[in-house]
Amino acid sequence: MNEYSLKYGCNPNQKPARIFMAGGKDLPVEILNGRPGYINFLDALNAWQLVKEITEATGEVAATSFKHVSPTSAAIGKPLSDKLKKACFVDDIEGLDNSPVACAYARARGTDRMSSFGDFIALSTECDETTAKIIAREVSDGIIAPSYSTKALEILRAKRKGNYNIIKIDASYRPDPIERKQVFGITFEQGRNEFKIDENLLTNIVSRNKRLPEDKKKDIIIALITLKYTQSNSVCFAFDGQAIGVGAGQQSRIHCTRLAANKADLWNLRQSDKVLSLKFAEGIGRPDKNNIIDLYLSDADYPELLQSWQKYFAARPEPFTREEKDAYLNTVSGITLASDAFFPFADNIERAAKSGVLYVVEPGGSVRDDLVIEAADKYGMVMAFTGMRLFHH
Repeated sequence: MNEYSLKYGCNPNQKPARIFMAGGKDLPVEILNGRPGYINFLDALNAWQLVKEITEATGEVAATSFKHVSPTSAAIGKPLSDKLKKACFVDDIEGLDNSPVACAYARARGTDRMSSFGDFIALSTECDETTAKIIAREVSDGIIAPSYSTKALEILRAKRKGNYNIIKIDASYRPDPIERKQVFGITFEQGRNEFKIDENLLTNIVSRNKRLPEDKKKDIIIALITLKYTQSNSVCFAFDGQAIGVGAGQQSRIHCTRLAANKADLWNLRQSDKVLSLKFAEGIGRPDKNNIIDLYLSDADYPELLQSWQKYFAARPEPFTREEKDAYLNTVSGITLASDAFFPFADNIERAAKSGVLYVVEPGGSVRDDLVIEAADKYGMVMAFTGMRLFHH
């Protein structure tokens, strides 16, 4: 098959739409179910590259949750703690500990559930039954993977009244080294970004603190590869084998950092005892629980919000004050921060410090590098310069 017609392009008025291979070559993808759209395929193909590179760089299976051509998170298949299982809404999934790929997707989906609502999923290895069971009960547009177990395919094909988008990709496919796209009728051409991200990038440590543990190197690699497929400008926070906050597509880098830091803070607060002990009313679904938790963790007026929340809870929740949240976040440390381009001002480091960042990686090259390094040293951070920008558009 060298062509698939699509329902429409980015918007319903943009017809006709298709994907195809020039020169009559066969496509490296096969639609096993559903009818993916233009944006679905943009998400799928970018997401696949991300998880494939993470697996190649770390030797671990990987998963990502994509929305509008940027990842909400990416993760490797590390087992989840009991608290993290509950925070990710997968504490009732049998066999989770025995499925690294299910652990990877549970982490990726659970990081920023609001942004992952209606996601496109990529797995670096075969989708198994446990992973399919997690996906089956989430609001999702589709999945791309190199293969599917018989049972997983049966579960996924039943999703969305039989219309769930399932794509199989040839894991051995390698694209041409030159890529092209059209904008306003004009063809752009460039060499593919084949820059390899691995531990060799982390030798230029410019901070006074030069202690970089092996597990933090893995977090840095995951963060950098995530940025490689995130719409720029972008900043990524990572911890324990997963991206925990992605700030994508902002014109100002400090806005990227603030957005990613706020998401990382929410991820950490969701694992607090106050959140994990919330008692929801019978029949409240995961999307509603997720939205209510976000409201609960906001700084909105608690008594006023409680009036509209009452129907969601089996027991009245205790307020989580700003002081209590700040105290909890002050216990967080060891977070990694990566940036797709240099930090032009030290304000990014100041904001990162408030979210427990101890490891920073960026290209370097700003005229204010000395001020940024000075800020990192003030907080005892480890800072590495890679010398390589990772813009993605």
